[in-house]
Amino acid sequence: MRGLLVDFGGVLTTNVWDSFRDFCEAEGLEPDTAKRLFREDPDARAELRRLERGEIDEPEFEARFGPLLGVTENEGLVDRLFAGMQPDGPMVGAVKRAKAIGVTTGLISNSWGAGRYDRDSFPVMFDAVVISGEVGLHKPEPEIFELGAERVGLPPGECVFVDDLRENCEGAKAVGMTAVLHRGSNTTLPRLEELLGVELR
Repeated sequence: MRGLLVDFGGVLTTNVWDSFRDFCEAEGLEPDTAKRLFREDPDARAELRRLERGEIDEPEFEARFGPLLGVTENEGLVDRLFAGMQPDGPMVGAVKRAKAIGVTTGLISNSWGAGRYDRDSFPVMFDAVVISGEVGLHKPEPEIFELGAERVGLPPGECVFVDDLRENCEGAKAVGMTAVLHRGSNTTLPRLEELLGVELR
């Protein structure tokens, strides 16, 4: 394997669902309200997909999603949902180390808006970046994984992809990538070291 492609939220950051749970508790909702909506409510998933593809912007998404969620203040909703997320130091360090020692690296991320990313860090982490809202695609569509491989200049079969959502891993596998379902750096990093043949810690 010569390429390492990673997701952003939940891989290079702390757990997304934990942040959503903290948000729900702060808003006086049941702790699993946001998670349940995204997993079970077709209207909520449809609005999220439109945001991910760049068809609507954050304020429009907030106006549509807020009533589904049951919050009284829609403005700043996305910021509040993500307020509990922090960088995952071991994973960020591993991607930087991989790039520094010659592994081709890339980001394939479903976007929640342009403000979710520290773009100043991109040059030292990634050889190429694919953000769903900027390309009109979203994971797990196969085309976004093919685009990620194309942008890093490698065939999909030479790329490892890391994501915290099983369906996205399945999408990567469908185009020939080796997928690692992320459940924490303590299990992901040893697996990446095995696949890439390099030390990342």
